[in-house]
Amino acid sequence: MGQKIHPLGFRIGISKDWRSRWFSDKHTYADNLFEDYTIRKVLEERLSTAGLQQIEIERSVNEVNITLKVSKPGLVIGRGGSGIEELEKELRKITSAKLKITAVEVKTPETQAQLVADYICRQMKRRVPYRRVAKSAIQSAMDKGAKGIRIKLSGLLSGGNTIGRTESFSEGSIPTQTLRADIDYAQVDCQMLFGTIGVKVWVYKGEMEI
Repeated sequence: MGQKIHPLGFRIGISKDWRSRWFSDKHTYADNLFEDYTIRKVLEERLSTAGLQQIEIERSVNEVNITLKVSKPGLVIGRGGSGIEELEKELRKITSAKLKITAVEVKTPETQAQLVADYICRQMKRRVPYRRVAKSAIQSAMDKGAKGIRIKLSGLLSGGNTIGRTESFSEGSIPTQTLRADIDYAQVDCQMLFGTIGVKVWVYKGEMEI
C-alpha cells in the first residue's frame, strides 16, 4: 500500500496557501470554524452555475473578507452589483461581522481542477458517456497549457445494473511527490439517480520557485 496524502494539504506553506486565513482564541474558534463551513456551503449552492473554483475567507477583528474565484463573475456580481448585495443579505443570517465580498475571474477554467471535476459531473448527469467526457476534459486542459492531468472516476460508471469500479484517465506527467510542483486537486461527489460517483482530478501546471 502506498501512503496517501491530500495534494493541497501536502503543499501548504510551500507552494499553496490556506483557504481560510484568521486567528482565534479557544473560546471563539469553534464558532468561527462553523461559520466558515456554513458560508462555504451556502455559496457553493448559490453559485453552482457561476463556475465557482475557490472560496477564500479572511477574518479581522470584526470583518469577514470573502474572495470568490469564479469563471463567470458577471453571474455573481449581477446588474449594478445586485448579485453581491443579495449574497451579503443571505450571509448576514450566518454571521454578525461586517462582510466584504469580491469576485475574481478565473482566466483558464479548463486547467482548474475544481471546474474540471464540476464539468465532468454535469456531463455525466446529462447521460453523456464518461469516457468521452473524461477524454474531452483532458484534451481541453492540455490545449490550454497544462503539463499533465489525471482523472479518476469511481462508482457505478455504466449505470445502476453494473458493478462498481474505478477507472483512471491521464495524459502528461503528475509528479505528486515533488513539493515544488504546482498541482491543483479537486474531489467531487457526483449524485446520480442510481448512487454516487466519485470524481477526482489532478492538474499539473509546472514547477514553482520556492
